[in-house]
Parts: sequence; structure tokens; C-alpha cells
Amino acid sequence: MPRLSYADGDNLALAIGAVVFTVFALSLGDALIKQVSASFPLWQIFVIRSVLAIPVLLFAFKLNKQPVKFLRRSAGWVVVRSLMLTFMWVAYYSALPHVELSVAAAVYYTLPLFITLFAALFIGEKVGVQGAIAVCLGFLGILLILKPSADSFNAYALLPLVSSILYALAMILTRTKCKEDHPLSLSLALNISFIVIGGAATLLTFVFPPADETVSTYGFLLGAWIPMGGEEWLAMGLLAVAILIGSVGAAIAYQAGPASIVSTFDFAYLAFAALWGFLFFAEVPDLTTGLGIALIAVAGILAVRR
Repeated sequence: MPRLSYADGDNLALAIGAVVFTVFALSLGDALIKQVSASFPLWQIFVIRSVLAIPVLLFAFKLNKQPVKFLRRSAGWVVVRSLMLTFMWVAYYSALPHVELSVAAAVYYTLPLFITLFAALFIGEKVGVQGAIAVCLGFLGILLILKPSADSFNAYALLPLVSSILYALAMILTRTKCKEDHPLSLSLALNISFIVIGGAATLLTFVFPPADETVSTYGFLLGAWIPMGGEEWLAMGLLAVAILIGSVGAAIAYQAGPASIVSTFDFAYLAFAALWGFLFFAEVPDLTTGLGIALIAVAGILAVRR
């Protein structure tokens, strides 16, 4: 079968397959995060998950036929990318205990709109009529989901919006500054970042313990680590598998194909998130929220098909 290609060095078949499998694994992992968020603090998830994932990555380094360089001239950009993705997940995971999974996913998938805007701001690309329509539709969809009125506004739904901005910037870096870095190296750097940020946050809560009332309200961010039995280790193992697939798969997808095309198939996350939300949490969005989700999906596809 001939290779499906877009430009020199691109492989669209690989990019599309990688991104669809990646969002399948990540959406399932995010559903598990939502399930366990009532018991695990976020920083324990970050540290334990990556401690389990890193030995697998190091083993993959040894199995790789070509030597993989971890530190390159782009190391600074890799660090910036890793920190962006780490705080992207902090923002997204912090929202999951408080909003429906499908709603969080829809707000998060405004990211093609930000890619459109960033392309215009940073590299002078013209937005055009279709891009302007996409931005307007996406903004309307956000308003329908957030319902910015005094009695129905959920501030936690803004957190996936923050994560969307960070992810868009990180994927632009992946395509431009980190294109020559091996996906295993990018995944290893990301998991190291998880451990560093998670360990630092845990240390801060230990040195400066928050009040009990604050912990009861923000336990997912400020709670103490919990003892782990067989079920807890199984959950962490599944989360480690999800982040391995996600961190390596996203790097492969956005290195192998143009971000504008890969992002179109990235939208499969919305369908997976709605499926897991219904199966695991009996979540059925109301009519207004459903319309907002549909508008964001249409806006995102319009934006990336520019």
C-alpha cells in the first residue's frame, strides 16, 4: 500500500491512526481520573502514574534499534513543552470532579480555535471568513455550555478552556521546535515533569498544611496521599498505560502530520468522552449543553479544515 503523505517526511496514515488511538486511551484514562478523584489527590496520581510509566519508557529506549538522544539542542523547548502539558492536565483534571466529562471535553476542544488565533498572531496567517465563522460559533458554543448567569454558571468549566490554550501551544511547539525529538524522549520528559511538579506540590502541602475546611473543599488538589491496596495499584497501572499511549501517541501524531489535519481527528475524543460519561456516570447533557457541544465540534472542524 502506498504511503499516504502530505509533505516531505509526513505520514498521514500514521498520524491519523496514532491520534485516534491516543484520544481513545486518554479519554478512558480521564474517565478513570474522574472516578477516582474523590479518593486520590492529583499529585499522588501524577507521581505514582509516572513512576510506573518511566521504567517502561527506559526499556523501550533499549529496545529501539536506533540510539535515542534524550538531550538535544532543543532541550529547552522540550522542557517548556513538558511544563505546558503538565499544567494543561492540572487544569483539566481539576475540573473533572466538578463538571460532566462530556462538558469538560467540549470546552477543551476549543483548541482548534486557539490554533487558528495563534497562527494569525504568531506567524501572520490570515484567519479568513471560514476561520472567523469558526471562532464565532465556538464562542457561542462556550456560552451555551457555561451558561454565564448568576444561578447556573460553573467556574470550574473554565479550567478546560485554560488547558485547551496550553495544549494548542504545546502542539505547535511539537510541530515546530520539537519535530526532530524522538517521541520516547518527549514522553520521558513529560513524565519527569509530572513527577517534579507533583512532588513539589506534595512537599508544599506538607510544609504549609492547608486548613481542614480548605482540604474538604479542594481535596483533589490539597488532600494527603492515601494508602494503596490492590485496587488502587491496578487503577494507577491503568492510568500509567493511558499516559504512555497518550504522551507517545500525541508526539507521533503531531510530528507525522500537519497539526491542522491531525486536530480534525483529535475530535474523536468528544465522542469517546460522551460514551464514557454515559456508560460510567449516567451523564446525559441537557438540550442547551448538547447544542453548545455540537457548535464547538462544528467550529473546530471548520477551523482545522481551513
